[in-house]
Amino acid sequence: MTGTRIAALGHHRPARVLTNDELARIVDTSDEWITSRVGIRTRHIAGPDEPVDELAAHAAGKALAAAGLTPGDIDLVLVATSTATDRSPNTAARVAARLGMASPAVMDLNVVCAGFTHALATADHAIRAGSAVRALVIGADKMSAVTDWTDRTTCVLVGDGAGAAVVEACDERDAGIGPVLWGSVPEMGHAVRIEGTPPRFAQEGQSVYRWATTRLPSIARGVCERASVAPEELAAVVLHQANLRIIEPVAERIGAVNAVVARDVVESGNTSAASIPMALSRLVERGEVASGAPVLLFGFGGNLSYAGQVIRCP
Repeated sequence: MTGTRIAALGHHRPARVLTNDELARIVDTSDEWITSRVGIRTRHIAGPDEPVDELAAHAAGKALAAAGLTPGDIDLVLVATSTATDRSPNTAARVAARLGMASPAVMDLNVVCAGFTHALATADHAIRAGSAVRALVIGADKMSAVTDWTDRTTCVLVGDGAGAAVVEACDERDAGIGPVLWGSVPEMGHAVRIEGTPPRFAQEGQSVYRWATTRLPSIARGVCERASVAPEELAAVVLHQANLRIIEPVAERIGAVNAVVARDVVESGNTSAASIPMALSRLVERGEVASGAPVLLFGFGGNLSYAGQVIRCP
């Protein structure tokens, strides 16, 4: 039987770094106020000439190089994003064009902050069904483009970036992507929004915090159960990098007492769909997780959607 695994990862952050002290010159805030409430110290901000597909292509190119593959080896491109400016061509098609691919299937998925884990599950399903052999799964967002920089409740959170994974078919005995557990709370979809003309990011922070810290730990433990991995066996936990004050209590309540907990939000901010693959890629780059070790990926947020799976570290 066919299984799937992540062969390699890559990430990209724009060169421009925006510090808390710089933000304090734009809005009524301070480094102490930001770090005490959300744990973020810096974020990377893309320029006007750096669209989402460019961020995505940079990350994808690094993942391909790490896997020892060429663009022609890929037959499916999935991009999770909610900040692309144009509707067509979609971001996946533009990434494929930038990389010089021949004829891959190209799809965008908009599940906001849970987008990457939804896209990873979609690639897993497509490969297991025989519709693809190798996929590029990318999370990429330019949150700075949908942010009101006069609103200190949201502008202190956001950053830009992209992360990518090469997913490929393998023998089921060597499978490295566990079954997904996903869902949403449709009646609370208003709690996190990117809407209007021009579109702007807004959220009901206290509602999101309560939902995340009370509801999500048991769901994340359910992800582990589906993968037949006990929380204490996890080598790493990579949650959506929303806010350090959400990440730390949720990780603790999951019971992953031996795991490295990704805290990329401190340096990168909330990059929406990019946050999980970028944080995972950076953990692997620093050698903090051994190859083959079990890692919980768990996305949550926009639409009050969630999706997670246990993967084996590439």
